[in-house]
Amino acid sequence: MTAMTSTHTPPASLHTPVIGWFEQHARDLPWRRPEAGAWGVMVSEFMLQQTPVSRVLPVYEQWMARWPRPADLAADAPGEAVRAWGRLGYPRRALRLHGAAQAITERHGGDVPSEHGQLLALPGIGEYTAAAVASFAYGQRHAVLDTNVRRVFARAASGIQYPPNATTAAERKLARALLPEEDGRAARWAAATMELGALVCTAKNEDCGRCPISGQCAWRLAGKPAHQGAPRRGQTYAGTDRQVRGRLLAVLRESVAPVTQAALDSVWEEPVQRARALDGLVADGLVEPLAGARYRLPLG
Repeated sequence: MTAMTSTHTPPASLHTPVIGWFEQHARDLPWRRPEAGAWGVMVSEFMLQQTPVSRVLPVYEQWMARWPRPADLAADAPGEAVRAWGRLGYPRRALRLHGAAQAITERHGGDVPSEHGQLLALPGIGEYTAAAVASFAYGQRHAVLDTNVRRVFARAASGIQYPPNATTAAERKLARALLPEEDGRAARWAAATMELGALVCTAKNEDCGRCPISGQCAWRLAGKPAHQGAPRRGQTYAGTDRQVRGRLLAVLRESVAPVTQAALDSVWEEPVQRARALDGLVADGLVEPLAGARYRLPLG
């Protein structure tokens, strides 16, 4: 893997064109509107993990209509969060978001905290999400490193096609060095670089002709050398335990009453894999076993 090294391009020369591009081309997304508030930003960040915007939008709108405040979600059963999560995938995110809502209600009077440390202390909140909420909801100065931002920085500043598989200390140092000094401008930079990676500096078929910093991009100026190391592979889904878990959860989401073992058995023929997937759902707290070989979404 090629090591990440920063370029000699002054950070300030990147800020104005990228932020200017964002002002003109940013998508009108509901969690970016003022009325979304910090809770709307937090919900979107949970939902957008490993999930495209197009799939998140309808679920987000329904979620916010039903639970417009953390206390509204905290008062409902965690199983209802799993049910409303629908087919977004990785449903443990729904349980973590429910746990965060409970903690916000109990510790912070129902308001999403603005301090980075308090955000990081919430259940299910990692470094990225804490930085994103503090930045996007409260306009603070934090390095927000999602996959899109990391790819932009890898290409523009470090001259490599793709960042490492896992975020490194070198990437964090580079991200901090590239941050504008002013809080509000730093928050705008975070949103702008994320959008640039999502719409222009994409993983495949990047559109350098539309990029506001193509003339300064270290990777482009180096002739766009190909990524060194093993090629990245997409995650498979068909036939995996994830697919089985999804089918089992779909049955449970669609029923308000407990579901029988026979009903669950009907969605997947292979008994060993089916049992393993169901055991995993129970272990993860996504499903509650009941007497008489019946199951339901958790009540808390």
